[in-house]
Amino acid sequence: MSANLRLQADAGSVVPPAPQVRRLDRKFLPLAVTIALFLAMALFGSSTYTGFFSLQVFLNLLIDNAFLCIVAVGMTFVILSGGIDLSVGAVIALTTMLSAWLVEKHQWSPALVIPLVLGVGTLFGAAMGVLIERFRLQPFIVTLAGMFLARGLCYVISIDSISITQGFYSEVSQARIPVWGEASLSVGALLALVLVALAVYVAHFTQFGRTVYAIGGNEQSAVLMGLPVRSTLVGVYTLSGFCSALAGVVFTFYMLSGYGLHAVGLELDAIAAVVIGGTLLSGGVGYVFGTLFGVLMLGMIQTLIMFDGSLSSWWTRIVIGALLFAFCLLQRVFEGQRKRRP
Repeated sequence: MSANLRLQADAGSVVPPAPQVRRLDRKFLPLAVTIALFLAMALFGSSTYTGFFSLQVFLNLLIDNAFLCIVAVGMTFVILSGGIDLSVGAVIALTTMLSAWLVEKHQWSPALVIPLVLGVGTLFGAAMGVLIERFRLQPFIVTLAGMFLARGLCYVISIDSISITQGFYSEVSQARIPVWGEASLSVGALLALVLVALAVYVAHFTQFGRTVYAIGGNEQSAVLMGLPVRSTLVGVYTLSGFCSALAGVVFTFYMLSGYGLHAVGLELDAIAAVVIGGTLLSGGVGYVFGTLFGVLMLGMIQTLIMFDGSLSSWWTRIVIGALLFAFCLLQRVFEGQRKRRP
C-alpha cells in the first residue's frame, strides 16, 4: 500500500489524499500581470470602440512599434545582466543619418550601406562594453557618454534632415506581407518577430543566455562558478548596439529620412517596455517574450487614446508613467518575497 494513502480507522477504507493545487511560480508573476493587463485593455477597446476588434488593428501595434521592439530586445539582455544602456536612441539616429548621407549624397548601394551601419552600431556597443568591463565603469555613465557622442556625430554629418528617395528604401517601406485576409505585416514588423524568436532561444537555450541571467542574479557567484562573465558583459552591450543599429535600419524604412533628432527619448520607451514586460531592474529575472508584450502594451495605450479621439496624445505618457510606478512597486514586492524565501 502506498505511503501517500491513509487508512480511515473507523471504516477501514483507503482514502486518497486531497489533490494539490498547482500555484503559479512567483518568478512568472510580473509576466502574468503584463499579459493579463494587455488582454484587459484589448477587451476594453473591443467592447468600447467600433472597428477596434480587427486583426489589422492588432498587427498595427507591432508595425508602428517594430523599431521599439527591436531596441527593447537588446535592452532586455542589458537589464537582465544588471546594466543599462542610454545610447540606443542616439545610435538609431546615427544609423538613419549615416544611411541617408551615404545613399543620397554619395549614391552608395543599400547592399553596402545596411551592413556598414549594422557594423558601426555593433562596434559602438562593443566599445562601451569593453569600457564597462575592463575599467569597471558604471554603465549609466558610459552609455550616457555614448548617447552624447552618437548624437554629436549626427550633427557632424548634417544639421538638417536628409530625405531618402532611393527606390529600395521606398519599396521596402511600402511592402506588406499578407497574414490573413486583408491583414498584413510590414518588413520591419517581421524582422522584429524573428529577432524576438531568436532572442528567446539565446536567452534560454544557450550558455550566453544562462550566463546573462547568472550575472544579473549575482556577478560574484557567476565568477566563482567559472562562467565567462567578462566576455558576456561585453557581448551584452555588443548585442544592444547591434539591435539599436537594426532598429535604426527599420526606422529608416519607416521614416524615409535621416535626422539627428530621430528617436529622441526612445531609450526611455525601451526601458519602460522592458520593465512593463516583467524584467526586474535589479537583473537576473525577466523574459524576452514579456518585453514583446510590454511593447505591444505601449502601442495599445496609444491606439486606445487614438480611438477615443477626445484625449491629448500626452495622455500616453501619463498612462505609461502610472504603469511604470505600478510595475516598480510590483517588482519591490516580488523582490521582498524572493529575499524572504528560504
